[in-house]
Amino acid sequence: MAQKLKMKVCGMKYTANREAIEKLPVDWLGYIFYAPSKRFVGNDPERFLFDAEKPKVAVFVDENAFEIMALAKNFGFSMVQLHGKENPQTCRMLKNQGLKIIKAFSVDENFDFELTKPFEGVSHYFLFDTKTQQHGGSGQKFDWKLLDKYTGHTPFLLSGGIEPDDVEEIQKINHPKLTGLDLNSGFEDAPGVKNVEKLKNFIDKIQTLRNSV
Repeated sequence: MAQKLKMKVCGMKYTANREAIEKLPVDWLGYIFYAPSKRFVGNDPERFLFDAEKPKVAVFVDENAFEIMALAKNFGFSMVQLHGKENPQTCRMLKNQGLKIIKAFSVDENFDFELTKPFEGVSHYFLFDTKTQQHGGSGQKFDWKLLDKYTGHTPFLLSGGIEPDDVEEIQKINHPKLTGLDLNSGFEDAPGVKNVEKLKNFIDKIQTLRNSV
């Protein structure tokens, strides 16, 4: 039996939508604290947006470490995703404060997976996303065959343009460190509004397939 994949649904923006998503078999809910993003939680987030019972991931891009720690404490986050050019020292500092770290890398055909090595030991997970001018949420895929070049020890999440019809292609990825999927724009009716039925069907299909292997 193949390892069950962890599911992270990113871009939570509205309380009612978050409550509906939380009823699904998802492991993490992602909230974006990056103002240029269409899925930014906003300067004045909905009052109960962060009142989730499932683990929450706060997503930052090149944010000051002390600001990250303050926001994590204020809103009850135990995990942060660093989606910019953060260095290993920042990861270590946040990890030492008790936060779990997802370090994101933007991948294209020229990406050197050796760049992940300094982050081994200071990140709990890596996340491989598609390199674009934006920081995630582009809806674009990179060539997943490139994952074969990753030989590190840190487990990773696959991100970047995953859509409801990708179940079989994901199932073909046979990498020992593939631990989860980051689901976002491919499952939306509008930025920050997830389609619950699409997510449910996708998660059911992929976990059923993996159970049968």
